[in-house]
Amino acid sequence: MEENQTKSPQQPLLHYWGNTPEQEYYNLQGIKSTKSFFTSPRGLKLFTRSWVPSTPTPPHGVIFMIHGYGNDISWTFQATPIHLAKNGFACFALDLEGHGQSQGLKAYVPNLDLVIDDCLCFFNFVMTQNLEFQDFPKFLFGESMGGAICLLIHLKRPKEFKGGILIAPMCKISDKVKPKWPIPQFLTIVARFAPTLAIVPTADLMEKSVKVEEKRVIGGMNPNRYFGKPRLGTVVELLRVTDYVSSKLGDVDFPFFVLHGSADVVTDPEVSRELYKLAKSSDKTLKIYDGMMHSLLFGETDENVEIVRADILAWLNDRCGSAADLEGRERVHMNRARVSYESH
Repeated sequence: MEENQTKSPQQPLLHYWGNTPEQEYYNLQGIKSTKSFFTSPRGLKLFTRSWVPSTPTPPHGVIFMIHGYGNDISWTFQATPIHLAKNGFACFALDLEGHGQSQGLKAYVPNLDLVIDDCLCFFNFVMTQNLEFQDFPKFLFGESMGGAICLLIHLKRPKEFKGGILIAPMCKISDKVKPKWPIPQFLTIVARFAPTLAIVPTADLMEKSVKVEEKRVIGGMNPNRYFGKPRLGTVVELLRVTDYVSSKLGDVDFPFFVLHGSADVVTDPEVSRELYKLAKSSDKTLKIYDGMMHSLLFGETDENVEIVRADILAWLNDRCGSAADLEGRERVHMNRARVSYESH
């Protein structure tokens, strides 16, 4: 857990890794990172970040990353893109509507179809601004709700991405945190009149997601995370979307790697097994980690996190082509960079 291992986690931290300034920390990791705002076609200002290798060698691939419900891209989430960038991948992500530093009422997501359009517009913008990446394989990466969004993006644009990494995807809300009948039916009715009310009774997601107590404390320091009760309109939309996704598992037809903890009580590992079983994809991988919880890439012990990271890197590297492919992309990368430089 970087420098905070030697400090009391009770002390407020500037960043999840400790108090080292951002750019200094990124330099120490051997990567470059930027942050900015992107205005979506519907006029929303969305906060974005990039993490790319600082070496002159071109990246192995480009990864578009999507966070989960209530989370954001600036706290513990970015531990993963930092690690991926250190290992040769260019990563890009945005805070979804109503999350993190993006515009919108906190944790209010009344229409995920519009969120998907926001993501696709941002991803397209990234590619138009980085022409040197055009010939590199593009992957989707999503955690929890972000995993469901990745599947929805694939179903909408089935040929656009080379594959997807789905971390504990919210293909269905676990019965262990889902409100019991008749509450969902009641919520649907009430949400028509008061969709932004934050009154839905649910379990403590931090406690249910993060195994290591010290990491719960660090997660709780996130200034941009939403810790309130879910809003009526958001819950109704998530129920609608997860019902839709679970009905479309058999239509999934791109390479994917789904990872889930057997002890996850937030999203259901059985639905990940069902995705693996039903998907049309000829290239599909399922990994269920015994005893691990929902937050596979931060909330587990450091040893467990490294196991999951290694599996993700191995899967990505296997799908980024041969050495000859990489050399060919490097030549194209250098030629495009030279053309771009000469045009200025």
